[in-house]
Amino acid sequence: MSDVALAAPNEAAADAGAEVARAGGNAVDAALAAALVTMVNEVGLVSLSSGGFVTVQPPDGSSPVTVDGWMDMPGRGADAARGSGTWDVTTEYGGGVTVTIGAGSVATHGAVAAFEETHRRWGSVPWREVVAPAVDVARGGFRLGSASRYYLDYVHDDIYGWDQQSRAAVHDVDGTVTRGLVVVADLAASLELIAEEGATALHAGELGHLISDDVVARGGLLTRADLEAYQPVVRPALRVELGDWTLGTNPTPAIGGVCVAAMLRLLDGVPFDVVDGRWSTHDVDRLVEVQRTVLGHRLDVLDHSDDLVADALAYLASVDDTVRSSGSTAHVSATDGDGGACAVTVSSGYGSGMVARGTGIWLNNCLGEQELNPRGLHGLPAGARLLSNMAPTVAHHRDGAALAIGSPGADRISTAVAQVVAGFVNGGLTLQGAVDHPRVHVHRAGRPDEVVKVEDPADLTMYYGGVAATLLRRDATGALHLEAAADPRRDGAVRLVRSA
Repeated sequence: MSDVALAAPNEAAADAGAEVARAGGNAVDAALAAALVTMVNEVGLVSLSSGGFVTVQPPDGSSPVTVDGWMDMPGRGADAARGSGTWDVTTEYGGGVTVTIGAGSVATHGAVAAFEETHRRWGSVPWREVVAPAVDVARGGFRLGSASRYYLDYVHDDIYGWDQQSRAAVHDVDGTVTRGLVVVADLAASLELIAEEGATALHAGELGHLISDDVVARGGLLTRADLEAYQPVVRPALRVELGDWTLGTNPTPAIGGVCVAAMLRLLDGVPFDVVDGRWSTHDVDRLVEVQRTVLGHRLDVLDHSDDLVADALAYLASVDDTVRSSGSTAHVSATDGDGGACAVTVSSGYGSGMVARGTGIWLNNCLGEQELNPRGLHGLPAGARLLSNMAPTVAHHRDGAALAIGSPGADRISTAVAQVVAGFVNGGLTLQGAVDHPRVHVHRAGRPDEVVKVEDPADLTMYYGGVAATLLRRDATGALHLEAAADPRRDGAVRLVRSA
């Protein structure tokens, strides 16, 4: 058993990670257990019908790796009449957004498959033990946390009210978002199948068949063939050198990690001036300039690229030249005393609003996240990976220290992660101080309606993300210590588990 530091979105998820760590689990086991609990109790944000990414820093200091379990475009064997079961909803959530929901918005999930692959490679306790805390939470019920409640206050009728089981689960009898205990029928049994059969249950097994059959019956594209063909992809993480740290973040075809890498390279040591724990005005101005450059390039080029890998590498190469010459989601981070680090980010989009019959699983609407589908709702060929803002990131210091970090927050993911890493590595802030620091986000960068959003230090809000970070650091005497930092913008929770 190794010491483990964990940062998670809520207390129950943190408890799950700690429970698994005490049973002999490492950072990977603890992070996956916590993330599975969020798929139960972070209603509206994530579910078992999620996509996600896991970035791992192996404890031996070898190169970091990302396991891609993000969404595929469905439609294998579907006829042209399918995919019509959709409609648009406009909500003020997240500053105002229009999303597409219904059965036709459901993409091919992959997060649990990625978890299983990650566990197979780096886990140290049995898979069943990793899933067990989520089974217990589903069986015993849970109360909605602040992030779920905040989101559902906007969309509980429009998105989560049209499906009978969904409406019953999240509403009190008076039609308001429930403040009671949420117990979703069939969900605990579904998790027990996943504990027994692994991700196969959600793809080629009973759960996958129930999900596909219900989606197709309601006008969606997700076929049994889509779920059976799905495979997580293991890739070298996108590496970023930052002083004495080597970071590994989410590579293409996701786009969030590319933005994080470009921002950190362009910041080039910023913040230079940190006084009383705050970035200087000059440094914040540079941060805005960097965000405008990177996010503007994303909107102009990367979001519409026919060869994202080539275009992203070319952009990062140009960023390197510039440096030398002059982002609805949940995240869990864990680090252990052996130097291993694990960052997990998962999402089910804004939610399709439907619970697949007989499973208790809320289904995603990732085809209906319009900002991530510039080619249109069903514009990609079946089996193609969708775009993603996610940027789970790990880092290894030349002295043996290790870091895991990430955030939810749609297009604010990359700006949140880059700012916290820059404040910690470049600015010398403590990990918690870097997480707590007010943030800046350039919305619609380079467009006529661009808005530079500057967070009020007296009113930190979840709009700017919900960073979870853990650290294994070496002190002046050479001793190693674990730290964990949760974001005050959400109901984050941390745990430090020490070996006997």
